Amino acid sequence: MKEKEIYRKRFERHHDELRWLYMELYDNGSMFAELCDHMERFYEERNGELKSSDLHREASGNWYKGNDMLGMMFYIDNFAGNMKGVQSRLDYLEECNVNYIHLMPFLETPRERSDGGYAVSDFRKVQEDLGSMEDLEELTAACHKKGINVCMDFVMNHTSEEHEWARKARSGDGEYMSRYFFYDNGEIPSQYEKTVPQVFPTTAPGNFTWLPDAGHYVMTTFYPYQWDLNYRNPRVFNEMMYNFLYLANRGVDIVRIDAVPYIWKELNTPCRNLQQVHTIVRMMRMISEIVCPGILLLGEVVMEPEKVVPYFGTLEKPECHMLYNVTTMATTWHTVATRDVSLLKRQLDIVNSLPGEYLFLNYLRCHDDIGWGLDYKTLAAQGMEERSHKQYLNDYFQGYAGGSNSRGELYNADPVTGDARFCGTTASMCGIERAGFEGNPRMMEQAEDLDIMLHAYMFLQSGIPVLYSGDEIGQVNDYTYKEDPARAADSRYLHRGKMNWKQAENISNPDTVEGRIFRSLSCLEQIRKKEKVFVSEAETRTVETGDRSVLCIKRALEGEEIIGLFNFSEEERHISLEDTEGVYREMLSGQETGLKHISLLPYGFYYLKKI
Repeated sequence: MKEKEIYRKRFERHHDELRWLYMELYDNGSMFAELCDHMERFYEERNGELKSSDLHREASGNWYKGNDMLGMMFYIDNFAGNMKGVQSRLDYLEECNVNYIHLMPFLETPRERSDGGYAVSDFRKVQEDLGSMEDLEELTAACHKKGINVCMDFVMNHTSEEHEWARKARSGDGEYMSRYFFYDNGEIPSQYEKTVPQVFPTTAPGNFTWLPDAGHYVMTTFYPYQWDLNYRNPRVFNEMMYNFLYLANRGVDIVRIDAVPYIWKELNTPCRNLQQVHTIVRMMRMISEIVCPGILLLGEVVMEPEKVVPYFGTLEKPECHMLYNVTTMATTWHTVATRDVSLLKRQLDIVNSLPGEYLFLNYLRCHDDIGWGLDYKTLAAQGMEERSHKQYLNDYFQGYAGGSNSRGELYNADPVTGDARFCGTTASMCGIERAGFEGNPRMMEQAEDLDIMLHAYMFLQSGIPVLYSGDEIGQVNDYTYKEDPARAADSRYLHRGKMNWKQAENISNPDTVEGRIFRSLSCLEQIRKKEKVFVSEAETRTVETGDRSVLCIKRALEGEEIIGLFNFSEEERHISLEDTEGVYREMLSGQETGLKHISLLPYGFYYLKKI
């Protein structure tokens, strides 16, 4: 089939719905016609290898839902200096069994007001010290030759105040002012403030910033230097879609849509999760399926799983392909601090009850802080009050309470509400940092066991597991950020340290922390790739163990069954799964066992396959 015919069929399949949604939102036929013209142009500019990949992925459908997907996220400069450096480290990523890399924000941002790369000043230019768009294309092409998918952030909600649009708007150009939310007095901003929550009440209070030189207020939901885009203006939607397609044509496979719920603003609402957001994401999904159907949309929606479900859309009208499993991540660390799996079990039951087509990304740590957005209604029934429990969690992971060996720092601590978020690497939160500092072999063994058990549990969840760079070698907090004036006020840089390649040289040495963790994770990753019950459509559920510290997850598919047992306590536990019949083989040791009498070492785990 000729390329023009392929494009025409994709376009015809989606045209009517796309036009209906666009006209419902904007009622502007000429702007819709312009969008369609540009879509065809971007398709024509897409290179042959990407078009071939699109066809293959269209035909296979659920190519990304297998049991071989393993991700890793990292900042380019921290990982390897620049894009060419990342390209030189692809063999290492292969050794890590990684076939999906998330390149943290790399588009041009002002150095002093970057927000970690999320204040974009040019959507078509790479930060100069990281490389160029040509380097990005070379990197994605090299990744594809090794079967590695590339993910990037697309910051749709806002631009930097240094973006060309913002500079023209600040100068008083009405066309560009209309691309943001500008007001010459505080009346309307004060009305917004009545219903719109604050994201950073301590470091960036309020949702508007006064610009003395412009004589206007501008909406700034996140930071004063990040100006919210006005998607009620069709020019904003069109231009951002052109940016999206431009980046897709550089070879990106997965586009992470930053801060999805915030995209649409409406007076007298919380400006979160409004229906128009779903219209925009649905249109974006259709545009990608017409021009570049090999692309996946990953939504950043920081809410509990049952509330993020609308961002998947429906089976007939899908929106995002994948979403982050944020609440389960936070609940996992709550479980570490309380040694009580009941809330985590409930959380996993909710996720597992969702349609199998819904795909979550699971992780222990990422570039961001941990916000304690737990199910406090359930915890209240257990006698845990929200404010005091958040205080306990932050104290625990700083190493101040609960017999904790964790190390880390708070982010955005609010003395009025008592709320705060937490920063730290997986290894430091498990106690590896403290054990190393104190030279305590017994503490180190326990910390390693906790670290490995948590990864084993994550790999058994339904979805795609993603590592944060350095976790594969147990890398600890990096306190040198305090020496950089541009970063010292942002404790999130504590867990955004540079990759320690000297330590990575130890991955083959079983006498080192790096070697033991790397080897253990590699074994688990190989099991996951080998066993078909790890595919996303497998039936996954929790099983009651009768022990508040032991979590049991069961996966089954086509007559095969694997049970995972995970001890969240530093004490040995003894359980009996009375209702589970049959003989099982422990997949790491090869030993056969029944499930009537099981002993789990402190922070121990089992992968048990039914024989």
